[in-house]
Amino acid sequence: KMDFNSFRKEINSNNASVQELVNDIFFKIDSIDPEINSYISTTKDNAIKQAKNIDKLICDQEKLPSLAGIPIAIKDNICTKGIVTSCASEMLKSFISPYESTASSKLWTSGGICIGKTNMDEFAMGSSTETSAFGVTSNPWDINRVPGGSSGGSAASVAAGLCLAALGSDTGGSIRQPASFCGVVGLKPTYGRVSRWGLVAFASSLDQIGPITNTVSDAAEILYSISGKDS
Repeated sequence: KMDFNSFRKEINSNNASVQELVNDIFFKIDSIDPEINSYISTTKDNAIKQAKNIDKLICDQEKLPSLAGIPIAIKDNICTKGIVTSCASEMLKSFISPYESTASSKLWTSGGICIGKTNMDEFAMGSSTETSAFGVTSNPWDINRVPGGSSGGSAASVAAGLCLAALGSDTGGSIRQPASFCGVVGLKPTYGRVSRWGLVAFASSLDQIGPITNTVSDAAEILYSISGKDS
């Protein structure tokens, strides 16, 4: 697994292009995720286009945005324009969001690359990812155990090296608990620091969007990118 600094060293040293690193992520998803089931859907074609754009900036020696090339997954109750946002429910399995959430939009503006949408407890109501209409997610450290929930797919995808960071949502522990189960870093931000626009509500006064990453410093970078302008 890579953290952000390791990823940047790879592309800065010309050991690998962003496109090659992103392709490697999808190779791992194809190889490993059928057993883990951390993703509901992936966005490979769009991710490769985003990676090529970052590689062109590098080739042209342009200034890179803060999260340039970082592969990021999004919990499937966070709206992503033109991509199915199902909330892990049969009811919404064909719902394509007409708009982008504020938090994910900030990630793409910062150069992050969308890898796909992660599995979760249906409508975020659960703590094991066992209530998903798309099947149970397994803990990548032991596939006979749960990854926690409701952001279990986000935590499992990071722990398995199937992305470098993921967004989750937390109402009563739904980022922090799966992060602890999967041995990664999860943070529920202070209310109001991160916009909830585009998050399918569970309990609006308690819901928060936050990062799941491999390191505390990576979580801080994601939080800074998705925070309000005055935060």
